[in-house]
This record gives sequence, C-alpha cells and structure tokens, in this order.
Amino acid sequence: MSKEKQLLFPFAAIVGQEQMKAALLLNVADPGVGGVLIKGEKGTAKSTTVRSLAQVLPEVEHVRGCAYHCDPRRRGGLCQNCAEAAASGAELERERSPMRVVELPLSATEDRIAGTLDIEHVLQTGKKKFEPGVLAQANGNLLYVDEVNLLEDHMVDLLLDAAAMGVNYVEREGISFEHPSRFILVGSMNPEEGDIRPQLLDRFGLCVEIRGERDLRTRADIVERRLAFDADPEGFTEAFADETRRIRDSVLEARGILSRTSPDKETIALASHVALYFEMEGHRADITMVRAARAHAALDGREGADKEDIAAVAPMVLTHRIKRKPFEDSKFDIGELRICLQDF
Repeated sequence: MSKEKQLLFPFAAIVGQEQMKAALLLNVADPGVGGVLIKGEKGTAKSTTVRSLAQVLPEVEHVRGCAYHCDPRRRGGLCQNCAEAAASGAELERERSPMRVVELPLSATEDRIAGTLDIEHVLQTGKKKFEPGVLAQANGNLLYVDEVNLLEDHMVDLLLDAAAMGVNYVEREGISFEHPSRFILVGSMNPEEGDIRPQLLDRFGLCVEIRGERDLRTRADIVERRLAFDADPEGFTEAFADETRRIRDSVLEARGILSRTSPDKETIALASHVALYFEMEGHRADITMVRAARAHAALDGREGADKEDIAAVAPMVLTHRIKRKPFEDSKFDIGELRICLQDF
C-alpha cells in the first residue's frame, strides 16, 4: 500500500452512512450505473468517504504511455495517437494500474478542465498540440466534484457533454481536438448552500441524502476511530487491511459476474413496473435501476437480481427524479415502494 493511500482514512473503517458507501461501490462494480450525487449537511464524511474509495478501486488495463489512459479494448474510443498506432498495425502495449479518484477543483478554469490547444504551434507546424486537462486525467477513473452545486453553468455543461458522450471535444479558432473521457461522476453538496441545476441532477444515476448520525454509540464510534487514525494513521490503516482487501475483492468478483451475465427479462420488467408506479419520465430510471440491481446482487456474489435488490437500489435511483410540489417532503417513501413490489 502506497504512503498516499495509507494517509487516507480507510474506506472500510467508515462508520454508518451505509447507503452512501453502497452507492459508490455499485458504481465501481458497474460504471454504467451513471455516477452518484451525495447530498448532506457538513461534517457527514462525504469527501472523506469518496476520497477513501481509492483504497478499494480495482486495477484497470490501459495503453502504456498514453496521456489519456486509453482502454485498448475500446478500439472505437481511442485517442488520436493510439488510433493511428492501431491502424498502422502496431501492437498497443498494455499495462495495469489502479483506478484513481480525480478531483475537480472548484476554482478550475475551463481550460484547466477541458485542456488547451496551442493554436500558435498549429499555425507554425501544421500539427496539433494539446495540453490535457482534468477530463483527460478522469478517463477510466472516478471524477469527484465537491460542492458541485456551486459550479458555474458553463463548467456544468462541459461535464455534461463529456459524461454523455464519453468524449471531450475542444475547439479553438476552427481547430478541434478530441479524446476519450469515460469516467464515474461523483458529486457532493450541502443543500443549505444552494440547489443543483436540473440538467445536472438528472445526469447522476443515483442520489443519496445523508445526515449526521443521531445514535449515541454510533457517534462515539466515529469520534473514537477518527482520533485513533489521527494518532497513528499507518497502524490504524493496517488494522483494516483485511477488510479493505475483502471489499476490493468483492468489487473484482462483481465485475466478473456482470461481464459474463446479462439482465433477465423479469428484472427488466420489475424495474419498469417500479418506474411506472412512481411516474418516471423517459427510460433513464428503468435502465439505471436494472444496472444498479444487478451490481447490488453481484457485489453479494450472486448472478441474478431479485426484488430485494430492486428494493435496495430503487430509493437511490428515484429520489432525485420524483416530481414534487413546492414544500413537499423530499424523503422517499419506502412504504410505497414495498406496496409497489408486492403488486408485481
């Protein structure tokens, strides 16, 4: 374990906030779930949990030396250099490295996020020169945006375009450049500091709303573990090494299960039934629910999802998509979900 990871509070040692941890792991097991938005008051371990996820992220394969960490299996989604090398018949050299948590600074400029084209170099040499930005670093990784609700609108548009297409497209003075940018989008915010744009809200596959723990014993455990970590980060991290490996192994096993199985018709029908019951618009909720339910089952070592898996993920899929009247309670009604599942 690297020193950088040792200095992160262990993901395995985080007390409570089970839904937040589950939502993150569902996305790591299947990035197609579509990311997660974590909403909660300050001091609820949002940033700590996301950053500590780096300890349980699996290794991924990419092209050695590529600035964009191209996935060699995606021949239709390579950067220009890798695509030209593959077209010439060259063998793309591969290597494996752990996924990373790439953070988007709130003060980042558009060029810092998207990258920059050197127009002068193009005019002088006729060749494109591109300086990669955060979206290049994020390819194949997890992109974390803290205080996502405070992002400026044009920054939000950049993220939405890249998240939707899996490609970062930059154009300056009629000259364009593009590179792959497929990432797991994770955002966190304090609702007291403002709302989030509806266009961005719907882009997150899952949403969890968390609060500070109210149980005395649980709060004491949180404080005790934090103080123990501050006193001896390396020793504390080592104490949770076995649990960290277990979580990482469960993610790898889940990815294997999902890669060799397909969603069954009953799971699809059940997800659509739930989406119709809660009057979802479009089909994004249905698709996300199927993927999340399958990932939930796979993390438990099972190949097929059932009603309990749907019940576990539906609140995360539907909470931010249900249309409510002004001043209406935003808490998801679990009782209604149970009634819905019994009717199927």
